[in-house]
Amino acid sequence: MASGSPDDSGRQATLPWTPGDVSESATEALQALDTYKKKDPSKVVVRFKAVGNAPIMRQNFYKITASNRFQAVIQFLRKELGWKAGDPLFTYINLAFSPAPDDTVSNLYKSFATEGHLIVNYSTTAAWG
Repeated sequence: MASGSPDDSGRQATLPWTPGDVSESATEALQALDTYKKKDPSKVVVRFKAVGNAPIMRQNFYKITASNRFQAVIQFLRKELGWKAGDPLFTYINLAFSPAPDDTVSNLYKSFATEGHLIVNYSTTAAWG
């Protein structure tokens, strides 16, 4: 052995996990992933309110699947109003902010629900910043 080189004979590397832990961790990870992939069947009550010169809907309360992205709410609103994809539509939560289309309805509801409803204001022009 060359002088100055460490002597590794008789030493064992200590790992923070053992090989048995890997399969257990992998199983837990796969279960967590399966849980994440499952669609949440619960529904959220969404209340639509017109702002400015936007047309008022005859029915403004709808139950929407909580696992949907907000983009689905926008598409639903466009369909109910009979608007094309190019027609201007601005949406806001509680007259305060415009959510990202990839936010989930569930997260928006948990954070910003008012009296058991997720209030979505809509307008044909930009109403708030």
